[in-house]
Amino acid sequence: MSHFNASEIFQFAMAIEENGQRFYLEMAKKLSDEKVIDLFQYLAKEEEIHKKTFGDLLSKFEKYEPGQNYPQEYFAYLQAYAGNFIFDKKVLQAEIERISDPKDALDFAIRRELDSILYYQEMKIWLPKDQLDKIEKIVQEERKHFQKLTEVKKAIQ
Repeated sequence: MSHFNASEIFQFAMAIEENGQRFYLEMAKKLSDEKVIDLFQYLAKEEEIHKKTFGDLLSKFEKYEPGQNYPQEYFAYLQAYAGNFIFDKKVLQAEIERISDPKDALDFAIRRELDSILYYQEMKIWLPKDQLDKIEKIVQEERKHFQKLTEVKKAIQ
């Protein structure tokens, strides 16, 4: 069973944000609905800020061993979750190529934002207490992204 140290969680988080940014930028170029384009350009900038936040946290990370009975199994779970559902580059590219409708783009973005929220919530148990507020801030921002995406989806239907 593969495992990784807690600092790799931040690397996964950076990949999540990077791929979110890529999706939003590519969809903004591909779609014609101005409301969706504006939202996706805004969200791409937000994802860039989140990636920088995780990079800053990673650069300050000290070795941290959580008090869990089975840390290797839980790390394997996080790795599988992140790899299979959030930032698989082949899946992302296939979705970018497939999507041509604003509603489909919004549906995909909504699912990814919800997946990101779940991942960040799950990773909180591995972090030192002094870093939890930074992660919670990003979770709150991802929730706002979800709300904005949902509002725009309702507006264009």
